[in-house]
Amino acid sequence: MTVVAESGSDGGKRLAIYMSDLSGGGVEAMKLRLIPVLCAAGWDVTLLLSVARGELKGALTDNVRVQELGGGRALADLIPLAQFLRQRRPHVLLSSLNHNNLVAILAKILSRTHTKAIFCQHNSLSNEVKEMENWKYRVVPMGYRLLNRFAARAVAVSRGVAEDMARIAGVRRDHIAVIYNPVIDADFDERANEPVSHPWFGAGLPPVFISAGRLTAQKDHLTLLRAFARFRQQHIGRLMILGAGPLLEPLQSEAAGLGIAEAVSFEGFKSNPLPYIREAHAFVLSSRYEGFCNAIVEALGCGTQVIATDCPYGPAEILQGGEFGTLVPVGDVEAMAAAMIESLGTQPNRADIIGRASEFTVEIAANNYLRLFQSVFERNH
Repeated sequence: MTVVAESGSDGGKRLAIYMSDLSGGGVEAMKLRLIPVLCAAGWDVTLLLSVARGELKGALTDNVRVQELGGGRALADLIPLAQFLRQRRPHVLLSSLNHNNLVAILAKILSRTHTKAIFCQHNSLSNEVKEMENWKYRVVPMGYRLLNRFAARAVAVSRGVAEDMARIAGVRRDHIAVIYNPVIDADFDERANEPVSHPWFGAGLPPVFISAGRLTAQKDHLTLLRAFARFRQQHIGRLMILGAGPLLEPLQSEAAGLGIAEAVSFEGFKSNPLPYIREAHAFVLSSRYEGFCNAIVEALGCGTQVIATDCPYGPAEILQGGEFGTLVPVGDVEAMAAAMIESLGTQPNRADIIGRASEFTVEIAANNYLRLFQSVFERNH
């Protein structure tokens, strides 16, 4: 597939991408994967950050202009962002994540420019409202209801997220484009095949189950640990958890209380988790909710079998209802343990699951964004 060149791109179409920072999350990594392809298609890209910090800062390419708004939090970015829009006048402002989206639309209104604001929803809005204790999440649906008419379009990273946003936030479904996350890039295989040195990997050693994600309540690592403890009652095996977050110590205490501490390794954030996923027996996702789940696609791309909760939203879409992996109910320790045990006698068709992962490439996502940008201009000219 070739990248669709934007008509008139040689005239210098300007794109601003607004995010909080460059922390090692899926949203940030996704945007960084998109930027070089959008630049190659003729877009002049400026990356706007509340604060220019985070684990992914080293992944920035030289052809990307970075501007720090200096707010440190979303609402403090409002005036600097509006000023940027007035001065630079980008053709498109692409934002991500709830509060940043609201600030981006407000800044577009305040700037009184012709910039087309497009906001992206990456997670289940209804579940965030229900699960997050912070009251700020509960105002997001109302904010979308009041402001989304000032945005040119919305983007959802899965059909489930799109339907959820339409239902809870009143965004017209035909106003929402579904664009799956760009996960598989040009150097995916090279990164996946990098050597990894860990005493748990090697011929003849017990199987290693692996999970990757921030250590937060959303990812429900408690269920994963308890399921693995059930697995260990019958079989030898190990569990490796990649990712950092506020629940590290409680999860370590839970593993100790379950008597599995010696078989569980909390490895922290890995800038390249792919070699670990490649070497693992199976990838396990225990999330209560998702928007898409890049890590599932990464596991498929590595040819590693997947066990995932059938949570809203994303995993079932990626795995096509269980065709390319095993789905278990959310929070069901027994079902997850049973799936882990069953996986010991399962060898997935690597060609099939790698082929499924190839449907989530950077190139495909970039072309979808470029077509979205074009449709915004055609509708307004």
